[in-house]
Amino acid sequence: MFRLALCADTIFCDLPFTQRVKQIAKAGFLVDFWRWMDRDIDAIAADPSVTITGITGYVGGSLVHPDGLEEYMKGVEQTLAVAKKLRCKQLVLSTGEINHEGKPVHQVARHPATFWITAYKGLCRAAELAEKHDVVYGVEHLNTKVDHGGYTLPLVEDAVRLIEEVGSPRIRLLLDVYHAQIEEGNVTQIIRDYSKYLSYVHVADVPGRHEPGTGEINYPHIARVLKETGYSGIVALEAYPESDPHKAMSRFREVFG
Repeated sequence: MFRLALCADTIFCDLPFTQRVKQIAKAGFLVDFWRWMDRDIDAIAADPSVTITGITGYVGGSLVHPDGLEEYMKGVEQTLAVAKKLRCKQLVLSTGEINHEGKPVHQVARHPATFWITAYKGLCRAAELAEKHDVVYGVEHLNTKVDHGGYTLPLVEDAVRLIEEVGSPRIRLLLDVYHAQIEEGNVTQIIRDYSKYLSYVHVADVPGRHEPGTGEINYPHIARVLKETGYSGIVALEAYPESDPHKAMSRFREVFG
C-alpha cells in the first residue's frame, strides 16, 4: 500500500501557501513542497492535521563544482533544522539551484572527473548528516528536453551510479516518472532495474505535467510494477491539475490508492 502525497507547489495554486497545505491535508493526503525559505514554516509546523513528507534539502551553492560545494553543504545543514521543525524525514537533493523558469543556475565543473568527484564528496557528507539527523535524502534526476535544459543528472542511471558509490542507506533515489518518461522512456524497466534504491516517487502525466489519466503514461501499469518490485513508500502527485484540483486528486487516488 502506497502512502499518497500532493505537492503544494503544483495544486491549489490560487490559495495562499499555508491554506494550500491545509487543503491538501483536509483531503486526506500527505504534503510535500519545494523551497522552504519563503514559507511560513512555523504556521505549517503548528498545524497537527498536516504531515510533511518531503522538502527540498538544500538552499544554494553547487553539488557539482568545487567552488560551490561549501555553500551547498551549508544550505543542507540549514534545511535540516527546518526539516526537524516540520518532522519531515525525507529530503530532496538536486545538483543546485533551479530558477523559476526551471533552468539550472548553479556552477557546473567543466571537466567530467571534477563534476563526478565533487558530487560524490558532497553526497558522502550529506550521508553523514543524514545519519546524525535520522533523515533520508532522495537524489533527483530531471529532464533536459522540456523543463530543465542543462541539468546535469538527466538520467535515472546518473543518480543511481552516485548512490551506489556513496553506499549509504541514507542516500536513495527519488524516481520521477514524468521526468524519466520525457528524458528516456522505458519506465517499466527503469523501475525494475533500480527498485532497490527507491525511497520516493513523483508522478505526473506526459505531455502537460497533469494528473495520471491525462496523457500517454499507463499509470495503472506503473502502479502494478511498483507493487511487484516491493515498493510501498510515498507516491507524490507533482502535477498541475488539467482542470479541477479535486478531479486531479480523485484520478490520482484511483490509480495509487
